[in-house]
Amino acid sequence: MTTASAARPIPASHPAPGDHHVVRRASDLIGGTPLLELARTGAGTRLLLKLEQCNPTGSCKVRMARQMIAEAERDGRLKQGGHIVEPTSGNTGCGLALVALERGYRFTAVVDAHAARDKLRAMVAMGAELVFVEGSADGGPSSVRRRQVAAELAAELGAFHPDQHNNPGNANGYADLAHELLAQLGSIDVLIAALGTGGSLCGTVRELRARGASTRSVAVEPRGSIIFGGPPGVYHQTGAGSPAGFPIGSNVDRSLIDDAHQVADGDAFAAARVVARRTGLLLGGTTGAAIHIGLRHLVDHPAGSTVVVLCNDAGEKYLDSLYDDAWLAQRGVLDELAHRRMDRLFATYDESIRVAELDAGRVA
Repeated sequence: MTTASAARPIPASHPAPGDHHVVRRASDLIGGTPLLELARTGAGTRLLLKLEQCNPTGSCKVRMARQMIAEAERDGRLKQGGHIVEPTSGNTGCGLALVALERGYRFTAVVDAHAARDKLRAMVAMGAELVFVEGSADGGPSSVRRRQVAAELAAELGAFHPDQHNNPGNANGYADLAHELLAQLGSIDVLIAALGTGGSLCGTVRELRARGASTRSVAVEPRGSIIFGGPPGVYHQTGAGSPAGFPIGSNVDRSLIDDAHQVADGDAFAAARVVARRTGLLLGGTTGAAIHIGLRHLVDHPAGSTVVVLCNDAGEKYLDSLYDDAWLAQRGVLDELAHRRMDRLFATYDESIRVAELDAGRVA
């Protein structure tokens, strides 16, 4: 276990005259993330990336971490100077670490070696304590054991255990994300996201529909995850899916999910790596899985559709894993054919635009 002394909370204050664009806390920078057009078809259907890695801690999960803590403060589950304990694969932990240090709480993250090492280092850098549990024998995530240890530790210490899989504050934390998308785009035809706790996709779609949108939702999980009933297996995408034996939480609201897909590690990682080479943006592996589905099915949507992929986190956290050929090869997920297929998809869409422009010129 790694420990660090708790930081004192940063006091809130009013901005000085002329400082209307200056904030006093990193959490005040949450939201307002940009959109990038990744691909477009000749029929005008476009695939946009909502770049949630531009949030503090480099992940969308900081949105729900802040919301879960705020709700716990309001209803008295979390007292001043309290202790927070939560199992995490890293991104939720980084969000909780940030909010905890700002508000003067002690935070303990229950983790395993399946998590990206840079996420673990980031939590420690922000003053979190890490409790490690043994990884599963097959090399996959030890989600069941992490959850068990966190619940036991929270009970022993009298700490607040957010339980992100079942905490309504998780999904509630993405209402602002829905508002941003509507303000930026006016309407969203399809929203695609990797599914782990379910909060980001289901919370965003719920608020979109509450505001009159008819957005179709597409959930993506790793092949080997059991959320939608597929056979269990080993997967190396971190932060999404559920391994065998893990109870699916209430934040996976199936009434808000229209389509679901499983994506193999090789395809997910190839998509992220090809996007990096085309755009210079480094994205995480679960985002790669969502992009893989978005690109494969872009032509299936009506002409002129707007399809958005939620980019959950930044790829700089995975430089020693999915962006490392040796790491991929060691795990048998360095798939050169998947890279070529992804390159061909981009080339096909580029060509469809060229043909559409030529046709438009002939008509004119």
